[in-house]
Amino acid sequence: MAHIVILGAGIGGMSCAYEMQEQARPQDKVTVISDSSDFQFTPSNPWVAVNWRTKEDITIPLAPYLERKGINLIATAAKRVHPEKNEIELVDGKTVPYDFLVIATGPKLAFDEVEGMGPGKNTQSVCHVDHAVEAGKAWDKFVQDPGPIVVGAVQMASCYGPAYEFAFIMETDLRRRKIRDKVPMTYVTAEPYIGHLGLGGVGDSKGLLESAMRERHIKWICNAKVTKIESGKMFVTELDDMGNVKKEHELPFKHSMMLPAFKGIDAVFGIDGLTNPRGFILIDPFQRNPKYNNIYGVGVCVAIPPVEATPVPTGAPKTGYMIETMVTSTVHNIRAALDGKEPDFKATWNAICLADFGDTGAAFVALPQIPPRNVNWFKEGKWVHLAKIAFEKYFIRKMKKGTTEPIYEKYVLGVLGIKKKK
Repeated sequence: MAHIVILGAGIGGMSCAYEMQEQARPQDKVTVISDSSDFQFTPSNPWVAVNWRTKEDITIPLAPYLERKGINLIATAAKRVHPEKNEIELVDGKTVPYDFLVIATGPKLAFDEVEGMGPGKNTQSVCHVDHAVEAGKAWDKFVQDPGPIVVGAVQMASCYGPAYEFAFIMETDLRRRKIRDKVPMTYVTAEPYIGHLGLGGVGDSKGLLESAMRERHIKWICNAKVTKIESGKMFVTELDDMGNVKKEHELPFKHSMMLPAFKGIDAVFGIDGLTNPRGFILIDPFQRNPKYNNIYGVGVCVAIPPVEATPVPTGAPKTGYMIETMVTSTVHNIRAALDGKEPDFKATWNAICLADFGDTGAAFVALPQIPPRNVNWFKEGKWVHLAKIAFEKYFIRKMKKGTTEPIYEKYVLGVLGIKKKK
């Protein structure tokens, strides 16, 4: 019998648990360890932050759905992974042994890397559903006494889509309330240009997103390094293309959401051979850690180099479709190991995304993620907004059913009319 432990219960962790239980041998045991007793559909957090959704709309309890599939749940946070011992130390002092470990934790949110940033300080967040709930409360107060908004992503951020989404969603909500004229908006980003997305751009993402911002009267500052955030004021150093200081900005705001940089979680940070200096899991082409071959990584927690060097550091995003293919590769390679075989599955590192703009949206496809690409496509339209609403319901329904089918591949590629190569 082998004990297969999955650390994390987000999109990657839950999908991995269902697929692993299906692929495992009858005598094997699958366990999920999570710091939460609920699954949250993170892509909907920007809607929660303007009260278009509630927390209950986008979360489901883990226990009944995992246990129905015969998957054990430990809803206790991990304190430290001990790869030499093949065990995980939990915050309650207990230890969990494993034969195979899949790390699918997502990131640690590095708010502390910018003074004054983050929930409980001077900016809001849409990275976690609880952050989004607090942001929704702040939004209710803001619309009663509106003023300037600053939104975007700081240096070393790697997930830019939610920042664009939230900017446009707030703008839509303000128009619906007929108070848009009272709210100057500025988008601040580490990206070298609007629409870079950490991917070097996708199709005409630069032109389309710049046009969308101009139409909505949203100003922007690129190559931006946020140095400090005080109550109601953000300090930003704008660099030129050579990395030299171009301009210093002091931006007043009454409401702000800035995406942070990501790091690896404390439970793995600094483990020699397991993580890189930022704490992300090192993996080979088969999702395995090179030093500890019984440890695999999937999702945002894995180490991926930036697509290109930029004046202000930017990271590469990991989209849902990419995470899904990492999961499938991991599961099949663990099964191969259980059968005494060598791994032969590799993830498809493509970027495919539906981004909501409040009453319209944009879809992009980068196949592969790193240029040059076979497909390089970016389109805007109301159909994307409607498709993302439908996808939210579809994904949560599939999580409740314990599906092992590739959700992103079936739905998103289907919506976009893209056929996967055999």
